[in-house]
Amino acid sequence: MPHNNDDLIAIFNDTFLERFNTELVLGGDEPIYLPADVDNAHHRIIFARGFFASAMHEIAHWCIAGPQRRLLEDYGYWYEPDGRTDAVQAEFEKVEIQPQAVEWILSASCGFRFQVSCDNLSGDCEPDRVGFTLKVREQVLRFLVQGMPERTQILSDRLRVYYQVEPLTSAQFPVPA
Repeated sequence: MPHNNDDLIAIFNDTFLERFNTELVLGGDEPIYLPADVDNAHHRIIFARGFFASAMHEIAHWCIAGPQRRLLEDYGYWYEPDGRTDAVQAEFEKVEIQPQAVEWILSASCGFRFQVSCDNLSGDCEPDRVGFTLKVREQVLRFLVQGMPERTQILSDRLRVYYQVEPLTSAQFPVPA
């Protein structure tokens, strides 16, 4: 089954709009999370340029953000744009392990290919993609054993039903070559 943004938006909004007052929205060049305000009744997860992978990544951040963070633009998270140094890249990867583990779980839940995002194309260091993938995979396996964040589990279940994907196992999260 093809991975269509409209399907993902419908599944997400059907699952979370009423319960969490949060909607998934197709956006422009940059993804962003915007809490409800005087002009918008709903919190909005806005994903970039119609990329399915962008939607999955932004949803993953929402799935782990706590109630207070969901009241802040982009959850109040620190973000250093592309062009990071070695030290800053290491910090970026530390805070991205959990969201990217959730993204991998959600991607596997709908049979969509996942690839970690080191997100540092013009930095002065070459990220260790394999090493980062291994850290993300370790977190995925912990989630599979110890339980996923509630919203991750709910959406994973809905996606698996829609895309006819069997229950997730460690076999769906291979060690990178």
